[in-house]
Amino acid sequence: MLRAFVGLLMAGLLAATPAAAQAPAPANPAPAIEGPVWIITFFEVDAAASGKVERLLRPFAAATRQENGNAGFLALRETGRNGRFALVETWRDKPASDAHAAAASTLADKLKPLLVAPFDTRINGGLYVAGPAIGGEPDAGGIAAYVLTHVDVFPAGKDQTIEMLKALAEASRKEPGNLRFDILQQVGRLNHLPIFEAWRTPAAREAHLIAEHTRDFRVKLVPLQGALYDERVYRAVR
Repeated sequence: MLRAFVGLLMAGLLAATPAAAQAPAPANPAPAIEGPVWIITFFEVDAAASGKVERLLRPFAAATRQENGNAGFLALRETGRNGRFALVETWRDKPASDAHAAAASTLADKLKPLLVAPFDTRINGGLYVAGPAIGGEPDAGGIAAYVLTHVDVFPAGKDQTIEMLKALAEASRKEPGNLRFDILQQVGRLNHLPIFEAWRTPAAREAHLIAEHTRDFRVKLVPLQGALYDERVYRAVR
C-alpha cells in the first residue's frame, strides 16, 4: 500500500513539473524615478499635414506648461523631415507626469488620422542635467537648433559610456552658442542614454560637431554601441 502511495505521489510531482517549468518568471519592475521625470515622444505624420499638426501642438504645449507639476514642454519639428515631430517634457515627479497621461492620449487621438507612425514614448530620468526649464532657452528669434540623440550601448559598457557622456556635456556646455546639453537615462533600459541639446543657431551646432571633444567621444563610443548613433535635429514649434 505504501509503495502504491509513493507511486501516486511521484506521478503527481512529475505531472506538475512541466506546468511549473512553463510558468512565467515574475516580472522585474522598472526602478522608480527619484525626482523629475523626462518624457520624450516621437511620432511621424504625412508631411503634407505638418502645418495642421503644428496648429494642434501650439495650444497643447501652452496648456501643458500650465499643468500642475510641469517643469517644461517643448514641441519640435525635425529639420529636413517635415513630417517627423518630437515632444520633450519634464515633470516634477511621476505622479505629475501620470496625471498628464489623459491629455496626451487625447492629443494622440486627434492626430491619429494624420499619423504615419504612432506615438513612441520614452520615459527617462535626468542623469546629468543643467540649464533653464525646457522651452525657456533664448532661441535667437526662433532659429535655435535642438538635437535629440539616442545613445544605445551594450550593458557591459554602460558605466564607461556614462562617464564619457558627462565629460562630453561638461565640454559642450562651455562652447559658444550652447544653451543646454543634458544627459538622460531611459527607465527600464539603463544602457539607453538620450542626449538633449539646444544651440543658439544651427551654425553653433555645426561647430560642435567638429570640436575635438565631440570627435574624441564618437571614436570612443563606436566599440561600445549596441545600435547606430541616432541623432536628429529639430526646430521648435512656436
